[in-house]
Amino acid sequence: MTKPNAVPMNDLKRLYQRYEVKIAREVTSTLQSGWWLNGAAVKRFAANFAKFVGASDCILVANGTDALELALRSVVGLNASHGREVIVAANAGGYASCACWHNDLVPHYVDIEPASQLASIQAVLDAVGTDTAAIVVTHLYGGVVDVPAIRAGLIDAGMSHIPIIEDCAQAHGARIRNETVGSLGDIATFSFYPTKNLGAMGDGGAVLTSNPRLADRVRQLHQYGWSSKYHVGLPGGRNSRMDEVQAAILDILLPDLNSRNARRRAILDRFRSAAGRRLQFVDGGTGAVAHLAVLLCDDRDAFRTFMKDRGIDTDVHYPVLDCDQAGWADLPMKGAQDLAISRASIGRLCSLPCHPDLTSDEIEQVCKALGEWEAM
Repeated sequence: MTKPNAVPMNDLKRLYQRYEVKIAREVTSTLQSGWWLNGAAVKRFAANFAKFVGASDCILVANGTDALELALRSVVGLNASHGREVIVAANAGGYASCACWHNDLVPHYVDIEPASQLASIQAVLDAVGTDTAAIVVTHLYGGVVDVPAIRAGLIDAGMSHIPIIEDCAQAHGARIRNETVGSLGDIATFSFYPTKNLGAMGDGGAVLTSNPRLADRVRQLHQYGWSSKYHVGLPGGRNSRMDEVQAAILDILLPDLNSRNARRRAILDRFRSAAGRRLQFVDGGTGAVAHLAVLLCDDRDAFRTFMKDRGIDTDVHYPVLDCDQAGWADLPMKGAQDLAISRASIGRLCSLPCHPDLTSDEIEQVCKALGEWEAM
């Protein structure tokens, strides 16, 4: 039997080839300018991305983890309460947890909804208390958490002072009720890691907000805490900047983000139509952007071997809950005992290739394999 062609989880060479001429022109122009940090490309992309999201301010930083840490530091510094707990989901790869610990805060884990694998709104609201410093909502896998519903619940509970941070690292362009993620909370963070829906050809991140005080704090914190050059006005600052080359590349890719997201959704819909009762695809809502095609499978190891034998890459996002990581076992945390759905899901999760540069033949190859698995 002829071995099938490999279907890769990602192939970034295809992205480069699609935009090669534009990228070569802009990168050459940027390098020839002799201005490689804090220049025109960063200003241009920051303004365009803020407009795309619907926020007044965009501060570009070195990566998505820095963005989370700086956003959290900025809101906790302005929060009138003295709580140290941050409500987070435990199934989102550890990034929000790290941001908590690096800010001397305590992650308070809440459970998820089984169909979407997103944080349960009711679980978030049940966890809120006088010790709550902030809420981080992660729009996981490109799905969308209903941030307005959380905000309404906070208001009803008399807790409207608690800031909401949106972690949009996997949800560039996702929407809910005609509003774009990143504009729903008090402040939002993005990663431009290469495999993201909007990815750089290196690393990068961003913090977005329409709150001028928060924007000013993040601008200080990402540049050593300076109030003016060489004068530190805030503690806890760092050097976290996006370079001009990455900003120039991202600005080339941004205009096609919506169409490439539509392609991702179409691919995921094809996979769903090929699956049956044995495979349950995660559903992030009508405004989701299919950052990953994630399914739940009762016999994951056998399924992954089955797909590998048919030339199809798979992965697991993510195999260990934050609260169960061995290296973090002695760090402060709360809520680890209240994660029944998260724990029931963790051994069943599996991701399939879903990038927008998959060919029609590759999509059909995946669909055929899914159908064969269902027929077993």
